[in-house]
Amino acid sequence: MTVPRGARPGVRVGVDVGSVRVGVAASDPDGLLAVPVTTLARDKRGKTDIDALAEIVAQRHAVEVVVGLPRQLSGQEGRAVKLVRKYAEVLAGRIAPIPVRFVDERLTTVAAHRRMAERGVRSRARRSLVDQEAAVQILQHDLDSRRGSGGSPGWTPEGGMAGSQDAR
Repeated sequence: MTVPRGARPGVRVGVDVGSVRVGVAASDPDGLLAVPVTTLARDKRGKTDIDALAEIVAQRHAVEVVVGLPRQLSGQEGRAVKLVRKYAEVLAGRIAPIPVRFVDERLTTVAAHRRMAERGVRSRARRSLVDQEAAVQILQHDLDSRRGSGGSPGWTPEGGMAGSQDAR
């Protein structure tokens, strides 16, 4: 695979931060396919979920982390966005210099429930898997949109990051 100048090949980790659980997905090194990794229980006091996520990033030699930003349908940023930004800020401090970026995640959880229902996953079983599926959707959408823009994931013609916001 020929990588454009300024591109950063490598694994990306996708994250869906919820109030109870954190879904985690990862891409292949070529940035073509996102797959589920795990669901972490949120630990707001001890931050063991951030420790576990930092370990996943290190084990997979990730080149960046993509965190879904749960904006309202109107595009406004509510309380959930503030909580996710704070979470990403703490994560960014733990995994520096690996960048943490935000991407719009509107309706990913709804789409994740729909996809799992279509596959016949029962409602009760869905609870533990829906966060992973949402993380897959966040990451896959980001990978596809970057590839569709003529670049590879993490690449823009100017050598910078397109359509994202850095968490730091």
